[in-house]
Amino acid sequence: MLRMNLLLAAALLASALYLVRTTYESRKLFVALEAEHARERRLQIELEQLEVAKRAQATPLRVEKIAREKLRMFNASPALTHYVPAAGASAPAVPAPAASGAMR
Repeated sequence: MLRMNLLLAAALLASALYLVRTTYESRKLFVALEAEHARERRLQIELEQLEVAKRAQATPLRVEKIAREKLRMFNASPALTHYVPAAGASAPAVPAPAASGAMR
């Protein structure tokens, strides 16, 4: 009987220690999960901010302004257009009208 009681006490002690360990692991994993959820929310907010900034950078007016200022591009006009005949065409090319001003 004493041997059975000692065996049951050892099983009870092992079960209690296992319960404490699994509870600790569960809490530790829950804290890690909550930290990852918070990180996900921060990254989602950052993504939305970056998408707003991307849309602001790609507006047609801004692109045109940068093309004019930094790349020194300008709109094509009939005075600056050169017409190239189609391959095998027998008609001579139409010369472009003379430019009335200097190139920008």
